[in-house]
Amino acid sequence: MSGKLFLVATPIGNLQDVTQRALDTLKSCAAIACEDTRVTSKLLAAYGISKPLIIFHEHTQPASVDKLIGRIEAGEDIVYVSDAGTPNMNDPGGKLAQAAYEAGLTLVPIPGASVLTTAISVCGFDMQDFHYLGFIPHKKGRQTLFKQIAENPTPSVFLESTHRIDKTLASLHETLESRRLVFVGRELTKLHETLYRGTCDEVIRRLAATSTKGEFIVIVGPKPKG
Repeated sequence: MSGKLFLVATPIGNLQDVTQRALDTLKSCAAIACEDTRVTSKLLAAYGISKPLIIFHEHTQPASVDKLIGRIEAGEDIVYVSDAGTPNMNDPGGKLAQAAYEAGLTLVPIPGASVLTTAISVCGFDMQDFHYLGFIPHKKGRQTLFKQIAENPTPSVFLESTHRIDKTLASLHETLESRRLVFVGRELTKLHETLYRGTCDEVIRRLAATSTKGEFIVIVGPKPKG
């Protein structure tokens, strides 16, 4: 009888943001596939869990995917976790899930923390309809994308790094109408979590007064009416 592939959401910062179901799954599986063994080891150590870890990242070769699928077909339950948050949001989890579907295996989602839903909960915008863009490209198509965000009447959501957040907010300042609001979440759920909300000009000034270090999620609010 085949095993199952469990896609387990892990904390995005605060290690207490993990569900009991996730912990039970991590404890009972045969092995854990993860992006970075050092990151996953910290979570497991915090809860006294010891399991074999298998590196699975964007450069993982097809042969390694086949090996994991083979273990599940042989009856083992395998867990996949990303470095933080819900699998298949800007990580290679989708590659493994696709292979499992093609092999006719059972997939089980274990929901939990997500930087997307965390930011949505506190942004203060109507988020019934929005566009999620992942990470903004470094060069090619960057300015075109900012123009598309400005023209989009509904909110746009994207991630940004500490090295480019200033440049990104400056580009938004140039393309958005002055009264359009943005939300920026810095280091969500971590020690230095900070929320910024206002016009681009206001957010840029507040960010400069605090810190541009950390991981960021940006939500450009809906176009103002009238």
